Amino acid sequence: MCRLLQQFVRDTGDIVSLFAGMDYSSNHALVNYRVEQLAYLCVKAVHQNRNQLKDQLFAAPEEATVSTTLLLEAVVLLIDPKLPWACKTVSYLLQRKAFTLYRDIILTGKESIKIHTSIGRVSSLERSLAAVIPHIGQKPCTCPNIDPHWSFSSQILTIPFLWKLFPYLGEVFATQGMSQHYIHQMALCVQNHAHVLPNDTSIELPGYACLLGNILESSGVALSQPGCSFEMAVDLAGVATFLLEALPSIKSSNRESREEFMMGEDDMIVGDDVMEVVLNNDLERQICDAIDPRFLLQLTNVLFGGISLASGSHHGPDDKEVSAVGAACAFLHVTFNTLPLEKIMTILAYRTELVPVLWNFMKRCHENQKWLSLSEQLAYLLPGDAPGWLLPLAVFCPVYKHMLTIVDNEEFYEQEKPLSLKDIRVLIIILRQALWQLLWVNPTAPTNPLKSFTNTVSNKKHPLEFIQHRVSIVASELLSQLQDWNNRREFTSPSDFHADGVNEFFISQAGMENTRANDILKQAPFLVPFTSRVKIFTSQLAAARQRHGANSVFTRNRFRIRRDRILEDAYNQMSALSEDDLRGPIRVTFVNEFGVEEAGIDGGGIFKDFMENITRAAFDVQYGLFKETSDHLLYPNPGSGMIHEQHLQFFHFLGILLAKAMFEGILVDIPFATFFLSKLKQKYNYLNDLPSLDQELYRHLIFLKHYKGDISELELYFVIVNNEYGEQTEEELLPGGKNQRVTNENVITFIHLVANHRLNFQGFQQLIQKDWIDMFNEHELQLLISGSLDSLDVDDLRMHTNYVGGYHSDHYVIEMFWEVLKSFSLENQKKFLKFVTGCSRGPLLGFKYLEPLFCIQRAGGNASEGALDRLPTAATCMNLLKLPPYRSKEQLETKLMYAINADAGFDLS
Repeated sequence: MCRLLQQFVRDTGDIVSLFAGMDYSSNHALVNYRVEQLAYLCVKAVHQNRNQLKDQLFAAPEEATVSTTLLLEAVVLLIDPKLPWACKTVSYLLQRKAFTLYRDIILTGKESIKIHTSIGRVSSLERSLAAVIPHIGQKPCTCPNIDPHWSFSSQILTIPFLWKLFPYLGEVFATQGMSQHYIHQMALCVQNHAHVLPNDTSIELPGYACLLGNILESSGVALSQPGCSFEMAVDLAGVATFLLEALPSIKSSNRESREEFMMGEDDMIVGDDVMEVVLNNDLERQICDAIDPRFLLQLTNVLFGGISLASGSHHGPDDKEVSAVGAACAFLHVTFNTLPLEKIMTILAYRTELVPVLWNFMKRCHENQKWLSLSEQLAYLLPGDAPGWLLPLAVFCPVYKHMLTIVDNEEFYEQEKPLSLKDIRVLIIILRQALWQLLWVNPTAPTNPLKSFTNTVSNKKHPLEFIQHRVSIVASELLSQLQDWNNRREFTSPSDFHADGVNEFFISQAGMENTRANDILKQAPFLVPFTSRVKIFTSQLAAARQRHGANSVFTRNRFRIRRDRILEDAYNQMSALSEDDLRGPIRVTFVNEFGVEEAGIDGGGIFKDFMENITRAAFDVQYGLFKETSDHLLYPNPGSGMIHEQHLQFFHFLGILLAKAMFEGILVDIPFATFFLSKLKQKYNYLNDLPSLDQELYRHLIFLKHYKGDISELELYFVIVNNEYGEQTEEELLPGGKNQRVTNENVITFIHLVANHRLNFQGFQQLIQKDWIDMFNEHELQLLISGSLDSLDVDDLRMHTNYVGGYHSDHYVIEMFWEVLKSFSLENQKKFLKFVTGCSRGPLLGFKYLEPLFCIQRAGGNASEGALDRLPTAATCMNLLKLPPYRSKEQLETKLMYAINADAGFDLS
């Protein structure tokens, strides 16, 4: 019958008269009934015989004698949109759940078809589907909506890799306005929490993931259509967010490395009985490939196209802006936590308006003190009472942080891109307040959040807690990065980073393990003032010294050290010490250049002198282990191996020495380059850290970054030339780099590879716990190592000085002494401090914290001639100055100056 029907239409071109005679209008009900029955029976016949006909199910119209072709082409013929019964017939098919029949047919046929053999051919099955799906109830179509369970979206779009099977159907779906209708229907299901999807085809190919892949793959075309509406973009973002949220993490090397960054091997979560689904690799690839730069650009352009960035702060965001920001933030938040990040961040940061739009939104909400809720349409993601700043910060922070890794100093400070310095000051306040709210005022995350939200199943069960945790992490990272920029060149007060609620109770808790305050100190140390952190740090060190000192009373390590061979002797004798030995007391006896032991018993003062001298020797650039920048800041010499065979062992030993100095509270005058301090903290360096190493190279790279011409004409390749001690070596920045020319397209990659090569290279943490050091940024770490470079505060020292042997604060000799010390140059003041304490720098927080307090003792009895010829002496282990009672200020100055400049080791004492 179908063959005869098609023959008749080919011959006459008239199908209406065949069914209705000359007067369709008078018997249309009967005619419609017959056509509906015939069309349905054609589909049903293919469905019932699908297993026997499985090799024919994807046959093309050209195979005119094949049963499936005859039946399905008859359906195409019967629902031609020009026919008066077309809508009635399609409505009937849909009411009879025709899409479930089509689904079964497709799933049976796809097992026996080789997709590559059908490229360029449109099967009759695909043609009949393409004829049905335009019936979406929009004029001139009169088809009513059907139950979502039996719809095209639920039954057909959930078939794995649909567009590979039916590329023509994909074109029809994307270009004729149908995608907007179907995506809107899905958005309604999401909002109504309706579960309408059929059973999965397999565990690796769950229906919701296949639906997501098919929607995303086709939506790029739909978004690029001139008539694509804002509402379509909001619906698409909403549906994609819902489906992505249900997705397990996409497993890639990048994804796994990100999870390892958040969670160690021993931190795997146990307790969720649900096994996490692992997606089919091809399905993962379909989803990842679909969220490409073009898609992100199109989606954000449609969402943000009508939003003005010039709105005054007195105008709050309107409903459309709230919808756009909510849709974009929800989609991107879930995307960040599901897909590999590397390709997503750069496009969002540099080719979309995401950062300015989100910042404009957040700034106005903050200044109007009214954060609008974005969670009304996102109930599956956030409860309605979630703070309005939560989602915007979850997206803004990582994208803006990514921008800051590529922004150079001129752009940030001079051109004030991408945000003005004034706006950054407001941003710091927003981040600080949000962090304090999340971590202290209203915490919901467990005490150790890093172990609690890296499991995807757990994320789905606790979406609010997870997003709060994520915001606390990304806001901490961004604030830390902004503090680094402020340390390079101050644009806001350092106190702007401090939380308002840090009080004595918080400080008392922060020094105790397993308290929330201690966790905050580890995650967001900048919220706590530097002086408070130093007090906590010194108290932790004091407690550790006390523990190890008590155990080491009878096992002190004593060493004879030649002053002129201080580094070699120390390395040979001390490098094999255990951690416990290193934490315990170490006593040193110096041997002078004549081989004679110097006078003096080491009660701690000689060891301080030893530490200062050995670090000065080891870090001297002449020794070859370290080099210095143009600003005379130190960093490890990349060519040290050419000078010292055991250079790596020396570096390890110096790390231990530096840690020992900090452990004992000894300040050493070693100015390190900022990028090297970052490596001590195990942080990654970026382009903007390069000036601390090589200003000239930085200027060359910035010239390249802003070069307006054709960079390929400069004949640069992905190689770098190392020049150490006259020996030149060429090193590829990436495989095959010597044959890859630098162009305008890849110059940013080249710049960052060069910066990375120069900046990122190695027992500091052997003695100092990493979480103690993590309390401080690079600038603060330099202060911990070396103290302040400011002048010595003589008034502070005087205020915290004790007197014995007949001296008191108003004694005339004491009055003269303080006048003389105040008149000294900074260099001589530092020499004096070294003379009496063994260290040329005072305690970081002032002389109140010098242990024991500085003391001046009267020496030599009465002011006799014999006593007056004596020089001042010192006991550095007790921070004690023995000062004869000189008669005049001039005499006191002369004797004191001679003593501190004699450089006689401990023989003078």
